[in-house]
Amino acid sequence: MKSLAQNIPGVILIEPEVHRDARGFLLESYHAERYKEAGIAGSFVQDNHSLSGRGTLRGLHLQVRRPQAKLVRVLRGKIWDVAVDVRKGSPTFGQHFGVELSAETHRQLYIAAGLAHGFAVLSDEAEVEYKCSAFYDPGGQLSIAWNDPELALPWPLSEPTLSKKDGAAMTLAEAMDRLPDWEG
Repeated sequence: MKSLAQNIPGVILIEPEVHRDARGFLLESYHAERYKEAGIAGSFVQDNHSLSGRGTLRGLHLQVRRPQAKLVRVLRGKIWDVAVDVRKGSPTFGQHFGVELSAETHRQLYIAAGLAHGFAVLSDEAEVEYKCSAFYDPGGQLSIAWNDPELALPWPLSEPTLSKKDGAAMTLAEAMDRLPDWEG
């Protein structure tokens, strides 16, 4: 397994070792000791699994009362996955990291608690699974506008399919009083 720290503290790209033969492949999608060595400490308490069609954009989401770290992977299809640093006081506040994740490459993205997360579906369908370090808290959820001009995220689509919640999301400036503090 390779772990590649990114420009935002708490964002790590994982490239698992894939063992292939005539039968197919085998990989460890999670190994607590190896991931801890890579900087992914703590435990995961909830797994989420979504299915989305081409052009769907989910996000940008974060939990503010019970911040969640996430370990994201694609089981089928391809997405552009993005993490945005929205931790007040962080030296990389407002910066993002985006990467293509696919079932073909098996790459994973670790996103630390306090960061906003979203993804856009690039294939006909995509099944995405992610581990969460805290339980979902409906009252603690915050959505930031995917197209906030202050963030200027380079999404690979211009007219995505959005949920009502994501379509009505606040800008980063509007969300400032609800954002988590940097704990560096």
